[in-house]
Amino acid sequence: MDAQTNDGEQTNDGEQTDDLESWPSSTRHPGIDHVLSSESLKSLAHPLRVQIYDELSTYGPFTASGLAERLGESSGATSYHLRQLAKAGLVQEVEGRGKGRERWWERRPGSIAIPDARSLPPGSADRLAVKLVEDEWFRSREQNFREFLTTGEEVFGSDWLDIATSDTINLKLTPDQLHGLVTDIDVLLKKYIDAYKKTPSPGSRPVQIHINAFPLVRGQAPDTDGTERP
Repeated sequence: MDAQTNDGEQTNDGEQTDDLESWPSSTRHPGIDHVLSSESLKSLAHPLRVQIYDELSTYGPFTASGLAERLGESSGATSYHLRQLAKAGLVQEVEGRGKGRERWWERRPGSIAIPDARSLPPGSADRLAVKLVEDEWFRSREQNFREFLTTGEEVFGSDWLDIATSDTINLKLTPDQLHGLVTDIDVLLKKYIDAYKKTPSPGSRPVQIHINAFPLVRGQAPDTDGTERP
């Protein structure tokens, strides 16, 4: 299950509610505040809306025109999709910022997760929505990493380039062993999230950390005598 941020939901008529959850969370992350409801999930399940949500999550508040410039879209399109995301309780206007008719938007605070697709009926609208959001989040992560590999040397100095890292580690583990490893990673990450998420240090900039830990589909674990199981 993928995770991102939120604190409440608005119904389509704009009425505020307090609960985004319609399914129990099966996420392993203990700090998730909400699992998206069916309506909020469907509201997010549009490629441009996921991109807008990602931009606000990663870089902070933007106007519709600012998002349009970054995403190569019209300001009319980004403005429309921002309003739909606001109705779903996923984004909100920044109070007290902007001049005249200028409106700034931000992602609503709090951690969210999308439902586990396995808990949804095959072929259902909710399951298809989960797939779309997952695909867009994966595409965004891949794009960010490729941009760093392609243009990072032109943008950053050695202080950043010397410490940025990408590692692949291959292990043979049981489910319990993988659970222990991932739990330890979660504890370490939470330490840094709690320290820096709300109070960035001077000189900081957006940094993205990708954690993928999964069994290989084409891999087979050996038996204790070293032979491969069929």
